[in-house]
Amino acid sequence: MEYILKTKNLSKRYGHFKALDELTMNVPKGSIYGFVGKNGSGKTTLIRMICGLQYPSSGDYMLYGKKSDEKDIVKARRRMGAVVENPSIYLEMTAEDNLKQQYKILGLPSYDGLKETLELVGLADTGKKKAKNFSLGMRQRLGIAITLIGDPDFLILDEPVNGLDPQGIIEIRELILKLNREQQITILISSHILNELSKLATHYGFIDQGHIVKEISADELHTLYKKCIHVEVNDTKLLTRVLDEMNVEYKIYSDTHADIYTEIKVTQFVLALKKVNCEVISMQERSENLESFYMSLIDGDTYV
Repeated sequence: MEYILKTKNLSKRYGHFKALDELTMNVPKGSIYGFVGKNGSGKTTLIRMICGLQYPSSGDYMLYGKKSDEKDIVKARRRMGAVVENPSIYLEMTAEDNLKQQYKILGLPSYDGLKETLELVGLADTGKKKAKNFSLGMRQRLGIAITLIGDPDFLILDEPVNGLDPQGIIEIRELILKLNREQQITILISSHILNELSKLATHYGFIDQGHIVKEISADELHTLYKKCIHVEVNDTKLLTRVLDEMNVEYKIYSDTHADIYTEIKVTQFVLALKKVNCEVISMQERSENLESFYMSLIDGDTYV
């Protein structure tokens, strides 16, 4: 498999604090790589390092096969685009003028492809409207459009849907998928909105305390998802007595809600609950999602 980005034992220290701790990760070419971790886990530090805004304390990384300490790493970075934290846009300019400014910064000889880029991100009809009057979603799409100047084939997006309304989230999702599928752009997305990320990612890297806990493809991840029966009862204290006697795996969420992970005989289960005056309000079969998988992984359950 070909990789756009590879890191090996990458570390970043600030005094005694380790922002990155021997982090090793691999971003496959053509993937949408979901970079998952809590705030302060090292995601933004890694992104800033790849962009050349910070330098490793030890270890190294390779971008397009160029090592981080090689001179050619600067050329490699020109093949990537990044929106880190907030999009860098000129609020007093139109979308078109923002893009023209980026052409000048990159020293490009003409504005070839400008209108096509605006159409790609859905901003072709904004005319003379200034960016300060754009919605948050429009500003985010403009930030992505700016990174597309120069035809990058690797895009890094740091929390691209943070703060957006449902419509804005859908627009960014559709744009990311279009860039990946139609433009063949490899995309690394750092996000804490895991439900949305699960609709996009083809691969995942889970980071905790500065190091990668697990890397996995979306297809492999789906095979690991636990299935369960979600039950609502009048009292989970009574429920646990029955489940402990049945020797099944379960998790209690509240005084009335729980998940059962072991296959049970429903009739026998309900009758056992009736004997202890535990009333079943509802039962529903469920499959685990990305969020619960991540929490199990970080909590040290069976996936590591």
